[in-house]
Amino acid sequence: MRQMHPVTQAALESDEPVWREVGLGPWAEVYPHRPRPDRRGDPANFDERYDTELIEHGDRRNVLDRYRYLSVEVIKQDLDQRGRHSFDVAVENWTHDFNLGSMVRSANAFGAGRVYIVGPHKWNRRGSLMTELYQHVEHVPTIESLITQWKQEHNPALDAKYADAKVIAMDIVPGSIPLETYQFPQHCLLLFGAEGPGLSSAALEMADDVVHISQYGSVRSINAGAAAAVSMHAWVAQHGVPMQS
Repeated sequence: MRQMHPVTQAALESDEPVWREVGLGPWAEVYPHRPRPDRRGDPANFDERYDTELIEHGDRRNVLDRYRYLSVEVIKQDLDQRGRHSFDVAVENWTHDFNLGSMVRSANAFGAGRVYIVGPHKWNRRGSLMTELYQHVEHVPTIESLITQWKQEHNPALDAKYADAKVIAMDIVPGSIPLETYQFPQHCLLLFGAEGPGLSSAALEMADDVVHISQYGSVRSINAGAAAAVSMHAWVAQHGVPMQS
C-alpha cells in the first residue's frame, strides 16, 4: 500500500482541509425546498437570468456569490450597468500566453473598461480563468491603429469629459516617470508590452506619458502580468471610484 505524503497526512490531521470547496453544488442540493428558477413551465418562479446547466450541475466558477447560477451574459451586462472604470488596457504583441491571460483576469478584477489585444498572436486563456467572458476584449491589428482609434473616441473637442484623456505607456526606459509620483488621469489607456523587449518604439512615441514601476532588487523588471495588476490598482487607489454594490 502506498504511503501518504507527510504533508498531506499533516493536512488531514489538522483543522485545515486539503481542498476548500469553491462555489455551490447543484441547486437541488443547496436549496432543496426552493423551486428551480429555470423552469419555463413555472411562470411564478421562472427567472430567465439563470443558466440551466449551472442549476443542474452546480456553479464552481470564479465569480462573486451574487452571480452564482447566473448566465455569463447576465453577469457581463450587470458589470456594464454597475459601471466599469474609465481606464482601458492594451497589451502589445505578447508571446507569453499565461501573462496575457493573467492581465485579462486583473482587468476584470479592477473593473477596466476594455482590454485590447494588439497584433496577430493567439493567446492561451488558461491564465484568465474564464474572466475574458465577462470582460470586453477587442483585437486590433497594430498599436498605431489602436491609439488613433482610442484618441478619436476620447476626443475632448467632442466631449469635455475627456479633457484629461491620455495614452500611458508602462515601461522602464530613460526619462520615464516613477509610478509612485505619477497622477493618473481619469480617462486613460494603459499600454503594456512583453517582459523582455517591452513596448515597441511606436507605442513609446505615440504615448502621452511613459511611466515605470520602481524596483529595488537585482532584476530589471517584474512579471508582466504582475506589472499590469500593479498599474491598474494604482489607478483605482488614486481615483477611489468604488464599483456600485
